[in-house]
Amino acid sequence: MATVGYQRVSSAGQNTERQDLGDVDKTFTEKLSGKDTKRPQLQAMMEYVRNGDSVVVHSIDRLARDLRDLQDIVTTLNNKGVAITFLSEKLTFGAGVDDALAKLQLQMMGAFAEFERNIIRKRQAEGIAKAKERGVYANRERKPTIDYSMVNKLSAEGLSTYKIAAQMGISRMSVHRILHQTQGA
Repeated sequence: MATVGYQRVSSAGQNTERQDLGDVDKTFTEKLSGKDTKRPQLQAMMEYVRNGDSVVVHSIDRLARDLRDLQDIVTTLNNKGVAITFLSEKLTFGAGVDDALAKLQLQMMGAFAEFERNIIRKRQAEGIAKAKERGVYANRERKPTIDYSMVNKLSAEGLSTYKIAAQMGISRMSVHRILHQTQGA
């Protein structure tokens, strides 16, 4: 029987430090929105756990931001014989346990998480609309991700930072930053 942790933050710029799960055997960490269940680490955790295992999550909104998804995840885990504990809410759901009050709390907290996500999206849309009115919002295309391994490979082949930058279509400073990060220079 393993104790498995699941941590999630919404973006790569955030960290999971506040989500202390205590003593766990394995942790699955995600830096993606909780808007749906199409999250690789969530799916990996769901496949990893076995009958008798327990899953620990800091809070309900870290597992899902949609009430239906939340209920489906908890039901799927319980059907596999896996218990799930939400530390902040002090709720545990186990296979074969039918606690009406705990289910009500799960549904209420899940509904609040979904509501909060909808409010965030509404505020974001309002902010974008106001910025467009002022002429300061530019819906810029996202830059493609840089292949760090290719930058390192070209550097190892002896290409100068100027040539690497030209070949990769990035700035020379980006090349220096990548080499510094990946080679610890």
